Amino acid sequence: MIELPPAHSIRHPTESDHWAIVDAIGRWWDTPNAGTVGRLLPRLFVQHFSGTSWIVESESGEIGAFLIGFRSQDDPEVAYIHFVGVDPELRGAGLGRGLYELFFEEMKAAGCTEVHAITGPSNRRSQEFHAAMGFTAHGDRDINGVLAYPDYDGPGEWRVVFERSL
Repeated sequence: MIELPPAHSIRHPTESDHWAIVDAIGRWWDTPNAGTVGRLLPRLFVQHFSGTSWIVESESGEIGAFLIGFRSQDDPEVAYIHFVGVDPELRGAGLGRGLYELFFEEMKAAGCTEVHAITGPSNRRSQEFHAAMGFTAHGDRDINGVLAYPDYDGPGEWRVVFERSL
């Protein structure tokens, strides 16, 4: 089970959490496009995948961490982690790892045998985290020493693809 900081609890998100999560993404991401990254998390994710997603929140209702993930409808043996975030004030406490392990456990129980995720080639912190969690990175072109797929999410949108067996 995930170890939570004092005065925090864990639950599945609801649709009413959508803007708070998007706002957290804009504040927590350390990238030049942090303000627009939240657009990659449309409301549909908390409308249709809340049962396989998680929020860690304080007693006052502030989000401290979240994981948005789901089981593939087309390949039920595959799960996908779409977005994960941890408040910079809570990083290093094991929340990201705990959320991933909780997701792995639930997806394995649901019959999944692997988990996928993606990140940008410049997001070294994400790449290091995924490697530490047992993911293998894939790509077909080298960009600044990182294998990535060009135009994965549109023109100029290179992505590193991660896979991990359960």
